[in-house]
Amino acid sequence: MEIQTYLVSSSGQMSLPAGARHRWSLDDGGPVDVIDLGFGVLTVPSGEGRKLLGDLLPRDQHAEFARTLGDDPDLATT
Repeated sequence: MEIQTYLVSSSGQMSLPAGARHRWSLDDGGPVDVIDLGFGVLTVPSGEGRKLLGDLLPRDQHAEFARTLGDDPDLATT
């Protein structure tokens, strides 16, 4: 995985990278799902957006889950 920089035109358009177009069978174009996360925009294959949002936890639920992990040394970040 690598980070690439793309230009957005003055009309708000940009290209989906060729690798993603090929993987998602969009060589001739087609729909994608776009999720505005506030801090960024996530583009996923059509039909995957709802499933992805259903799998995400709200921030407060994630924090509560993290607190339940306690002091597990396998999860230490320092």
